[in-house]
Amino acid sequence: MTELFSPLVERAIEVAAEWHDGTYRKGRWSDPCVQDPGGTPSRVPAMAHVTTVALTVQRAGWGDDAVAAAFLHDALEDANRHGDTLARATLVALVGETVTRIVEAVSEPKRDADGAWLPWRVRKEAYLAALAAGPVEAVAVSLADKLHNAYSMASSLETGIDIFTSAPGRRGLSAGAVDQRWFFEAVLDESRSADDPRLVPMRERLRVEVARFVAAAGIG
Repeated sequence: MTELFSPLVERAIEVAAEWHDGTYRKGRWSDPCVQDPGGTPSRVPAMAHVTTVALTVQRAGWGDDAVAAAFLHDALEDANRHGDTLARATLVALVGETVTRIVEAVSEPKRDADGAWLPWRVRKEAYLAALAAGPVEAVAVSLADKLHNAYSMASSLETGIDIFTSAPGRRGLSAGAVDQRWFFEAVLDESRSADDPRLVPMRERLRVEVARFVAAAGIG
């Protein structure tokens, strides 16, 4: 019998909510439910993204370790609102080694040894290498993450939002449409090295969203 409550997942949600508190997605395509003071549309909290990814992983049939890692998949990679980074040892102390290994496998390096920002392509190639060396649960988290990203990007473009340039209330993406397509397809290619039936519908849905993105971006 499947346990209805998971202390591990609850802890992961708590850690993710604390870490991402006050941080936001780069933009939004859906209508806001509230307005910030001055009439500016509210931004989408980063927690909405990690929750969507975690629910996708859970709905695909993965267990508590994968779901917990999905909630935390950006915690090692992204700084908090104060600009701090989360140490691996801290994450291990909070949720354990197994979950941390999954999170590591879906985290890209942001800076080099001297603290300089790494080029976008270098970061993504490092991500793919980590994914290839990681556990199968990391592939599930990665597919769910890219699925939501592709869905959000395609939906924004279809709404007429230029996601590649910055504007009030949003930050333009760090790479153009062709590069984004390459990365989505590279993740799909890498995922095929993992043999688990639960990955099949995840790959198929990601392909659908990538096709939407390609069409909306006009690069087909």
